Amino acid sequence: MTVTVVGIGGSVRADSQSERVLHAALEGAREAGAKVRAITGADLELPFYDPHVTERSSRATELVEALRSADGVLIASPGYHGTVSGLVKNALDYVEDLRGDTRPYLDGRAVGCIGIAYGWQATVTTLQALRSVVHALRGWPTPLGGAVNSAETRFAADGACDDEKVAATLSTIGRQVVEFAERQV
Repeated sequence: MTVTVVGIGGSVRADSQSERVLHAALEGAREAGAKVRAITGADLELPFYDPHVTERSSRATELVEALRSADGVLIASPGYHGTVSGLVKNALDYVEDLRGDTRPYLDGRAVGCIGIAYGWQATVTTLQALRSVVHALRGWPTPLGGAVNSAETRFAADGACDDEKVAATLSTIGRQVVEFAERQV
């Protein structure tokens, strides 16, 4: 059975560094044999999550259905003022729509977390915030998390990374999501 990994992240700016980082981690999952899907940028421009509103936009429905069918998840968020961006956090709030499922929220799913910021402080605090959100959603953060300081590491448009250690870390996170998911399916 092929594992499905859904990646969520990036910013409203198309092809941002955080989106490129997400794609690098997804490539690690793909190389480990997973079917991958990225939900980034404009696809994350969703109405503010409101649990009392039951109607969902087509983008929100697509996000929830992708997560429902995911065996594993990768999340890459830019660090805005020391934490997860509002765009990514709002997308994660839609996981609440999975509360009544057989596998509620992100229960039993490996989740790779990656924080990206221009400086170490926001990078690390964003990674920690993502791990906390994943725990709250009953997901299992991978043992390795990613902290990418975009002041020191850059990703080219083709996905090439100028730091071999960072590239290896992102690939490992993608592989860890797949390896854990394979044990669960």
